[in-house]
Amino acid sequence: MTGKLTLVGTPLGNLGDITDRARESLGAADLVLCEDTRRTGGLISKLGLPAPKMLVANEHTEHGVVDRMLTALAEGKNVVLATDAGMPAISDPGARLINAAVDAGFDIDVAPGPTALVVGLVLSGLPSDRFVFEGFLPRKGTERAKRLGEIGRETRTVILYEAPHRLVRTLEDLAGVCGQDRMAAAARELTKMHQDVQRGTLDSLHAHFFDVPPKGEFVLVIGPTTAEPKVRTDDDLVRLLRAELDDGASTRDAVSLVSTLTGESKRRVYDLANAL
Repeated sequence: MTGKLTLVGTPLGNLGDITDRARESLGAADLVLCEDTRRTGGLISKLGLPAPKMLVANEHTEHGVVDRMLTALAEGKNVVLATDAGMPAISDPGARLINAAVDAGFDIDVAPGPTALVVGLVLSGLPSDRFVFEGFLPRKGTERAKRLGEIGRETRTVILYEAPHRLVRTLEDLAGVCGQDRMAAAARELTKMHQDVQRGTLDSLHAHFFDVPPKGEFVLVIGPTTAEPKVRTDDDLVRLLRAELDDGASTRDAVSLVSTLTGESKRRVYDLANAL
């Protein structure tokens, strides 16, 4: 008889959001795989459950945990995969472990729980009938520019995750590619006592968080475009160039990135860069 892998969604911040099935799965676990044994162990303790054997399965250790998980499943053990908050494998570790269990033919179940992307979307007040989840954007380079350009042209609502120290820069980039008047929302501390959702244009959100230093992880929700492709003014391009240069990019790289980001010719962007 083989064991089963159960994916357990854990509360984003409010312990009252734990489900009965999540509680039962954690209580019946022979082995719990988690990002941080202190946080998941603390959750299990608060639920009044016995402490199971635990292994750290984060982005650095997930690969090394695969064989130990498969061995436990082959021995008929109940294995739970949980992340710090939300659902495993949604901008969190877990995908490699899930794929390994699938490939090995083991049963997989889910005890669904909260996901920050859905909570942020419905709180945003923006269209929710069609949406796309982008997770975390690349931090720099051509790949970031391409992804931002795609968001600028997206006709569905877009959901992003962002860290507090990169939020202002990302809002500035989004305003540059989507237009300063694109509607958006920035949500933090979801389900917690100090839950906060700021709604407005990308420009107004940028101004707000420029003045009020961001704290906590953010869910950014950007409304869909309804306009024809934007005609870029010189001021638009200069603003993007300055952001790249201030971030340490060379003039050559800044020109290439802004050209990729906006679809404008490198010659036009290069001429503006030389004038700075």
